[in-house]
Amino acid sequence: MNHKILLSLILLLCLLVSTTTAFAAKPIINADNTYYDVNTGLYMLQGNVYIEVANRIITAGQAKVSLSSLEVWGSDGITLSQDHIYLTAGSVYVYGRQNKAMLDGGVTFKQPNLTIISDTANFNWRTKLGIFNGQVQITQGDNTWSADSVTYNIETNTLQ
Repeated sequence: MNHKILLSLILLLCLLVSTTTAFAAKPIINADNTYYDVNTGLYMLQGNVYIEVANRIITAGQAKVSLSSLEVWGSDGITLSQDHIYLTAGSVYVYGRQNKAMLDGGVTFKQPNLTIISDTANFNWRTKLGIFNGQVQITQGDNTWSADSVTYNIETNTLQ
């Protein structure tokens, strides 16, 4: 039963960056403690959460998962790496039914020749857009500038 629960968690978290995931890949999931909270209906992963599927690795200090609502809350140092993309944040809230995620607590998005640092970010997998808000700093090549908000198209690798 725990394996099915954790597999469902990884499928939800895989949506964080892209919808092009090999869902058939067997995930590697580790956490210091894993349990189901009957009072809240949430599955809890605590301490050194590590999730790997294919070429995507997600880490967090802790995560909570609702399989009924397809929601995931992660906190305590979120990292995600996939291919040439590297992302960090203080916390993440994924609402899988809407294919969206909200990141908070200082967000850093990196890939070759581009770094975006912001207070918060929102990602939508349907539109393939990441919207970065609050004291946004963009470094592209040798150019650095600031903005209140910037939108990045993950599919076309362009700023809008």
